[in-house]
Amino acid sequence: MLSNGAPRGVSEEQAALRRVATIVARGVPYEQLFAQVVEEVGRLLGVEYAELGRYEPDGALVLVAGWSDTAGHLPVGSRWQLQGENLMTVVFETARPARIDDYQSASGALGRAAREKGVRSAVATPILVEGDLWGVMVAGSNLEEPLPADTATRLASFTELLSMAIANAESRAHLTRLAEEQAALRRVATLVAAGTPPEELFMAVTIEIGKLLPVQYSYMGRYEPDGMLTVVSSWGSVGNHFRTGARGKVGGWNLVTRVFETGRSARVDDLTDVTGELGIAARESGFRSAVGTPILVEGSLWGVVIAGSTMEQPMPPDTEARFASFIELLAMAIANAEGRVALAASRARIVAAGDESRRRIERDLHDGAQQRLVHAVIVLKLALAELPDGEQDVRELVTEALHNAEQANSELRELAHGILPAALTRGGLRAGVEGILSRLSLPVNVDLRVERLPDGIEATAYFVISEALTNVVKHAEASAAEVTASVQDGMLRLEVRDDGIGGARGGHGTGLGGLEDRVAALDGQFLVESPTGGGTRVLVLLPLAGNGQTLGESLR
Repeated sequence: MLSNGAPRGVSEEQAALRRVATIVARGVPYEQLFAQVVEEVGRLLGVEYAELGRYEPDGALVLVAGWSDTAGHLPVGSRWQLQGENLMTVVFETARPARIDDYQSASGALGRAAREKGVRSAVATPILVEGDLWGVMVAGSNLEEPLPADTATRLASFTELLSMAIANAESRAHLTRLAEEQAALRRVATLVAAGTPPEELFMAVTIEIGKLLPVQYSYMGRYEPDGMLTVVSSWGSVGNHFRTGARGKVGGWNLVTRVFETGRSARVDDLTDVTGELGIAARESGFRSAVGTPILVEGSLWGVVIAGSTMEQPMPPDTEARFASFIELLAMAIANAEGRVALAASRARIVAAGDESRRRIERDLHDGAQQRLVHAVIVLKLALAELPDGEQDVRELVTEALHNAEQANSELRELAHGILPAALTRGGLRAGVEGILSRLSLPVNVDLRVERLPDGIEATAYFVISEALTNVVKHAEASAAEVTASVQDGMLRLEVRDDGIGGARGGHGTGLGGLEDRVAALDGQFLVESPTGGGTRVLVLLPLAGNGQTLGESLR
């Protein structure tokens, strides 16, 4: 090895710089570039050690490359706190070149480590990337005489090349990261636009965030009115992670509680001291640092997304900002879904209110107007019977009045049937259908395997059967029809078939179209199959739980 007093020639230095410039131009991976540079520096300057470190946002230093021709360098990947009197700390504090000619007085963990390696003097230059301090290059010697005065200048030639290479690489990395983020956002936006069910959307967003960020865990939670957090989706690349459906109490010092209390993003860079049920669970799952971002739906706090890392170093400072766009899309989707739930629930309430009004009108007609008409018919019949035969003019008038009263009573009964028949209210769907069939001349095979149903479901099923059979009689030219109903997996399945000429059409303004709207208001499905010459089939599926409850449970 050459002594410090015998530096390599200018030509050899230029050759070393050309070799470094060549690998910079080739765009080789960071690790290969850093290793090559520190070796070139070490051999060119004739020192025992050359090391390259990167400064972290939390003020620590991570060794990214090292070279030694003697007892070895500090371990690559090792993490050091910047404190005491040593070159790496001085450069961090000043962002300027520095030297120490006698390391016996050096302090701090890095100073002690250098002394243990036998370093007696060292020179360091900062690595500035686009004006910001990125890291430091250090050359150290075990010889008694200090390193030459021009060592820092010669070292700077290499750090300038490194700065350019790092800037280019980070620019490429930024573009790649941006492209990945945009692709992930497009995938999520596509799901939102397609009206994907909430649970599927939650899972997709959680996975996209987990894979996009340098984390090992991500999960989404919903704040509940009872002070609990419910995990609605979770992802983990290693070990155990929060289980979807799990619940934990909000409280203590942890991310979930901080976001809940402030409604703002937060981070915890060291979970050692977290408290509360959710904080302890995160630490036991392997979290060492984590960030959390609130989900605000129309200005109100709905939930939180947590991303956690098992790595020793905290997550980058831009982590929260990187998944803010996902949260905005998610909040919009939740607002839309809850709006659909509210609209469907409102429609269901309107249908229920209409049915209740029909029941009240039916009762009023039956107990009021119909009873008075029946009484009038009886009185007129008695009066007609008491009239003497010679009172022909009076008899004709009474007979006419009796006919009108009977006709009015018959029409009123038909009107009451069209509103909501008493048989349906009192005896259920089976009794209601029997009332429909009593007024039809068409043979109808009926198979109703149902008991009493919720009022709204029962009334809707009745109107579907009534309208479908009325259409059969009026338009289908059928010789027979069939009505079946059963309950399967919490759904009422109702079907009306005929063997007529087909060609039935639904849509706005038609009887079937009105039924389709009514069925949709109860979160049901309505299908009409009516090929020309092939008869007509009306199929209806109605969830017995009702629309508001079924969809609401997926969001609450």
